[in-house]
Amino acid sequence: MGIFEKMEMYDYEQVVFCQDKNSGLKAIIAIHDTTLGPALGGTRMWKYATEEEAVEDAFRLAKGMTYKNAAAGLDLGGGKTVIIGDPRKDKNPELLRAFGRYVQSLNGRYITAEDVGTTEQDMDLIHLETDFVTGISPEFGSSGNPSPVTAYGVYRGMKAAAKEAFGDDSLEGRTIAVQGVGNVAFALCEYLHKEGATLIVTDINKEAVNRAVDAFDATAVDPNDIYDVDCDIYAPCALGATINDDTINRLKAKVIAGSANNQLKSDFHGDIVFEKGIVYAPDYIINSGGVINVADELYGYNRERVLKKVGMLYDSLSNVFEISRRDNIPTYVAADRMAEERIESVRKSRSQFLVNEHHILSRR
Repeated sequence: MGIFEKMEMYDYEQVVFCQDKNSGLKAIIAIHDTTLGPALGGTRMWKYATEEEAVEDAFRLAKGMTYKNAAAGLDLGGGKTVIIGDPRKDKNPELLRAFGRYVQSLNGRYITAEDVGTTEQDMDLIHLETDFVTGISPEFGSSGNPSPVTAYGVYRGMKAAAKEAFGDDSLEGRTIAVQGVGNVAFALCEYLHKEGATLIVTDINKEAVNRAVDAFDATAVDPNDIYDVDCDIYAPCALGATINDDTINRLKAKVIAGSANNQLKSDFHGDIVFEKGIVYAPDYIINSGGVINVADELYGYNRERVLKKVGMLYDSLSNVFEISRRDNIPTYVAADRMAEERIESVRKSRSQFLVNEHHILSRR
């Protein structure tokens, strides 16, 4: 399928191919939809096997940001950048600054941030060339590490999912299996421990596991055994696609709610989860605290305002669960529908405004 065919099929607005011979920059900026506002999405640097694979990833991620930002209630559209290259070997200041000039040339249609393979320090270099970047160092007015805010959103979303599954949003006495105990998950575990939950944890990093065991009196299990434990809630907080053919029949949890991206290996697995009566909190909603946090930098960062908005993820997920029940559809479909309805509502409102303007002008 050609580029324009794909853009037309999935309604992408713009794709920018960026090249700078001196620095070695090869990047693709994909802007999916700006109905709600400028496209916000991070910059990923990865050693893609082919240029086609890089384009496909940019498209997939940009569309995902449209839905994520819409469902999070942000007045922002969706976009994403991928830079082709090994971030450990190919990244250099000249490359990042060259990329920043491309971002600046879009004059605010696209706002970038850090992602896989890029860092806060990289954003600082990009910031030398453009103001349309978030997630920069606190010295420049940034919010700093977003992990605690993301964790708070996951915690609030987990409570909403517990209310849907058990009729009560209290996590006291609930057994929660946490897969991965990195920065976000560790902060999440702190919330859960304070509320009186029993934690079962795993990670390929034994130091991270030991830290969680010591801090929260958690029980550690082997990474492959986390799917088989008796628990109320399974919290995937590491790699994606852990809800798959191998794991889906091993899970004993009544709730799936965690911070990982792309938790369902395919939509089909979301259908099975629904048929089994498991409450699944769609990942791009429950883990959207991070993007809410960096988006607030665009208005002059206010921590209290951010935490209030992130706390409302409880309501967003409650709405998703209500749509799922009402229409008898899986929650991942309900989440998409909620995002699409918000976008379509703004699109219709804008169209009606233009029609009214035309009528007013035509009568003059």
